Amino acid sequence: MLYIKAFHIIFVVSWFAGLFYLPRIFVNIALVEKEHSERNPTASNSEIINLRERIRLILMAKKLFKFITPIMSFAIGLGLLLWLWYGIGLNDGSIWMSLKAFLVVLLISYHLYCGKIVNALSKNISHWSHIKFRWFNELPVLLLFLSVLLVVIKPF
Repeated sequence: MLYIKAFHIIFVVSWFAGLFYLPRIFVNIALVEKEHSERNPTASNSEIINLRERIRLILMAKKLFKFITPIMSFAIGLGLLLWLWYGIGLNDGSIWMSLKAFLVVLLISYHLYCGKIVNALSKNISHWSHIKFRWFNELPVLLLFLSVLLVVIKPF
C-alpha cells in the first residue's frame, strides 16, 4: 500500500505542476494577442513574430495538456484504489474523504475546461484577457490547499 500512496502522491504533484503551468501559457497567449492588437497593423515584421510566438505557445499548451491528461488518470486511479480497495477514509465514519472527492471532481472539471480553452485558442478563438487568465490560474492552488488540509488534518 505504501508504494501505491507514493505513486499517487508523485502523480498528483506532477498533475498539479501541469495545471499550474498550463494557464500561465494561456496568459502569455493573451499577452501576445494584446500586444499584436496594440501595434501598428502595417508593421508586418512584428506581426510575423507575434504569429510565430502565438503558434509556439499554442503548441506548448497542446503538448502539455496531452502530457498531463494520462498523469491525471493515474493520479485518480491510484487515489480510487487507495479509497475503495484499501478503505482509506472509507470506514472511519468521517466525511473528509467525501469532501476531498468533491474537490477532485472540481479539479477534473478544471482540467477538462483547460482542454476546452486549448482547443478554442488553437482555432484562433480568443477566450479571455491575460488578467482573467491570471485569476483562472489561481483555482488549482485553492483546490490543492483545501485538499491537503482535508487529508492531513481530517477536520470532519
